[in-house]
Amino acid sequence: MSEGDCTAPGDLVTEAEVEALVRGICFKTGPPRTVGVELEWFVHEPRPTPWAPLRPERLDAAYVALRALPLSSALTVEPGGQLELSSLPAATLTECVSAMTADLTAVRTALSRHGLVLSGHGTDPWRPPRRVLHQPRYDALEASLDRAGPAGRSMMCSSASVQVCLDAGHEEPGPLGHGRRWLLAHLLGAVLVAAFANSPMLGGRPTGWRSTRQVLWERIDSGRSGAPPLDAEPRTAWARHVLDAPVMCVRTPSGPWQVPDGLTFREWVRTGAPRPPTRSDLDYHLTTLFPPVRPRGHLELRMIDAQPGDDGWLVPLAVTTALFDDPEAAETAYRAVKPLAERAGPLPAPHNALWREAARAGLTDPELREAATVCFTAALDALPRLGAGPDVRRAVADFTHRYVVRGRCPADDVLDRLHAPEPAQGRTVRS
Repeated sequence: MSEGDCTAPGDLVTEAEVEALVRGICFKTGPPRTVGVELEWFVHEPRPTPWAPLRPERLDAAYVALRALPLSSALTVEPGGQLELSSLPAATLTECVSAMTADLTAVRTALSRHGLVLSGHGTDPWRPPRRVLHQPRYDALEASLDRAGPAGRSMMCSSASVQVCLDAGHEEPGPLGHGRRWLLAHLLGAVLVAAFANSPMLGGRPTGWRSTRQVLWERIDSGRSGAPPLDAEPRTAWARHVLDAPVMCVRTPSGPWQVPDGLTFREWVRTGAPRPPTRSDLDYHLTTLFPPVRPRGHLELRMIDAQPGDDGWLVPLAVTTALFDDPEAAETAYRAVKPLAERAGPLPAPHNALWREAARAGLTDPELREAATVCFTAALDALPRLGAGPDVRRAVADFTHRYVVRGRCPADDVLDRLHAPEPAQGRTVRS
């Protein structure tokens, strides 16, 4: 169905049907078998002028060329022109890495013919937010997010991430059970924010945060970006959250979509105004919720900043997969992060003190550093059991020694360069 279509009256849903549908489609349990990754990148001029604005027609021409490539990943464009590659579910970590590596090589080669490059940053360190996609969905999203302030536009147009997708887990309890994995994702998530923080600048200026990207997510509508409470069974908690979350838009066949203020999906179902919602509206509503862990049948972990370097994304993918899918590593990680629940307090992620401190301090926070050290060590031990190749194991080991054991994250490298003594010929903050 196209963005402007509406569904037939026969597709109308009741409140009970919404809850049953959400419980059925968002957690598909079973043995963890597959892994996927979604990578967002900034596209820009090569150095020495990465901050130079790109003409829309030049970017369009480059993306037309990319869409002609025989990629295994889905290629999409984000509102600010960020490029996203989403892998197919892979049977092994090695298969996922190999497929994405091949696709990235093809994409970089094609972009180079247009004089453009990819780079991994959690937020665009050079350019102000500028929306290049003008579609009903993004017009509505912008109007909705603007009510909470400017963070929404920066999130849409100036942020990029590494998203790791893993199976929900067994129905039964245990280290690989879906209930344990759901809780682990929300506690380990803060550790992943801190360890992989890579967005200390936005629009050419330092922000005072190591993960500015995470701060942007925190500052938009909490009903849209927040997690449900963790004190209930995951299916029950998520179904309630979906019903009580704000409706981003009511789609119309033509003209601008309606952007209601403060209307929850539960209220929309009960009142039937401005028109009764349908199953298609529910499906669309689910795509407008952006919690740090989004259940889509599998678990989509959305809290990791895009990483520097051509293959920096390998490390969060490998570490997260190892800590979730290897039973021994999963148990070790759970024991390491469980004490962090007290610091998180009653507020769900990312709107609590634990996640805020992870974004601000990174691994300079002693407790986050200690938990990260245990978790990365467990991941390193688990990677051979998962069949990870030597290149992946080496990348994780190098990251662990360069950052984790030293209480650092990639953002610290950016800040070190920013505050380094100026060379004799002067320096430019933009670089």
